[in-house]
Amino acid sequence: MEEVELSELLHRVSRRLRHGYAHRLIPMGVSPGQARALRALAEADRPLRMVQLADALRIVPRSVTPVIDALEEAGLVRREVDPANRRSTLLVLTDAGREMHERSREARREAGQDLFAVLTADQRDQLRELLGAVDRQVH
Repeated sequence: MEEVELSELLHRVSRRLRHGYAHRLIPMGVSPGQARALRALAEADRPLRMVQLADALRIVPRSVTPVIDALEEAGLVRREVDPANRRSTLLVLTDAGREMHERSREARREAGQDLFAVLTADQRDQLRELLGAVDRQVH
């Protein structure tokens, strides 16, 4: 039997994690991309401009617009004029947006919990440590 390359194995596990997360988001009415935007806005220390959100999400600014349009339509985000620059718009989470962020965060935690349930607590700690070392690697 051929061994699976580490990168292929990591890709498959990551895909299963994303699928489990997306499956939990469907009943909430948000997509994984929308949940990522909510997370970035919730974790920011102040309201963000669209370009700042795009930077935080590592996507091009034009890709943020449909995500924010959908979140605004759902009442999860509102656009406000930036008092420091009236030509700019700030993105502000509504109370419903903060609640949805917490619900989506719980869905992400549950997806990970289900996926890694096969591992012991020590194995999960070791995996966390190893993946953290890879994540901290400087390019």
